[in-house]
Amino acid sequence: MKTRAAVLRKAGTPWEVTELDLDEPKANEVLVRMEAAGLCHSDEHIRARGAGRLPMVGGHEGAGVVVQAGPGVTRVKVGDRVSCSYIPVCGRCRYCSTGKQNLCDAGKWAGVGCLRDETFRFHSKGEDFGGMCVVGAFSEYSVLSEYSCVKVEDYVPLEVAALVSCGVTTGFCSAVYAGDVRPGDVVVIFGTGGVGMNAVQGARYAGARHVLAIDPNEWKQHQALEFGATHAFGDPEKARDVLVDLTRGQLADTVICTVGEMSNEVLAAAVGMTGKGGTTVVTAVGGYDMSLERGGGLTGYHRRIQGSLFGGANPLHDIPMILSLWHEGHIRLPELITKRYALAEINEGYKDLMEGRNIRGVIVHQH
Repeated sequence: MKTRAAVLRKAGTPWEVTELDLDEPKANEVLVRMEAAGLCHSDEHIRARGAGRLPMVGGHEGAGVVVQAGPGVTRVKVGDRVSCSYIPVCGRCRYCSTGKQNLCDAGKWAGVGCLRDETFRFHSKGEDFGGMCVVGAFSEYSVLSEYSCVKVEDYVPLEVAALVSCGVTTGFCSAVYAGDVRPGDVVVIFGTGGVGMNAVQGARYAGARHVLAIDPNEWKQHQALEFGATHAFGDPEKARDVLVDLTRGQLADTVICTVGEMSNEVLAAAVGMTGKGGTTVVTAVGGYDMSLERGGGLTGYHRRIQGSLFGGANPLHDIPMILSLWHEGHIRLPELITKRYALAEINEGYKDLMEGRNIRGVIVHQH
């Protein structure tokens, strides 16, 4: 079949919307009609730097409807509405079987975009196109492993189901799992975009008494207060002064880094706000080398730096759980969507993201 998709052929070039050939699903694969795709910063990292195999269909934060199932599929069926987990979950590897689905061995093809048999489903003029994180949500239709599909309830808007396939779950779980936020804790969050805003929500839901959000964008500071932050700052130094006063010098229990572009400066500031026995969570990606001028501050304060992939989530459990929290009124999800775009407007959407105008932009596919 034919499908329209936003593709990247060469690093540093704009997304190109083009028509591709799409194979039918093979064993344990499904054809999904994509309805919505979040504009996540991770795709921008790929576009700017070309990390991973190119050419590639973008989009790893998506949701849609299963319209065809290949042989042997048992996790979902035709007609199911699914959130497309950007890390697949086989359920059988060492990591899945020990409750660490975010580390599933099936995620090894994320940067290549091929399916489990190491072949591709997107093609054009004899050339194979991978799908970002083996999802390819910037296509009207995509073939996914059933391992990448999490069924969602009929009451969940597919725009919302797209958000929890990456950004919401990553941010929320960066607080409750990777950061192990407990009732009464003090939490600092660097960056309040599509991931960081949900770290704010996760920290408050976990019972933090103070949540300090730091973002240079004044509008996002105001939004963070709406989503549960108790304080919001544009300047880390000012935030640290207030943190010292709030905690009588004990600093934060957890500091979570969800900035768009991680750096040594952010890491050093985050560790410097982390109290004795506290945890600095690094969810953001970017150009940093983990060099800290005051390395003794880690040992002397018994601090811990925790890397965070998907926030430590178990997608098969946590995606439905987070949707239930929203449905029951505990957290806000539709409000995260700042603007909707047609597929042809993808470059405009990413321009808005990079200029700080969106918490989350969403592509709504037109069928």
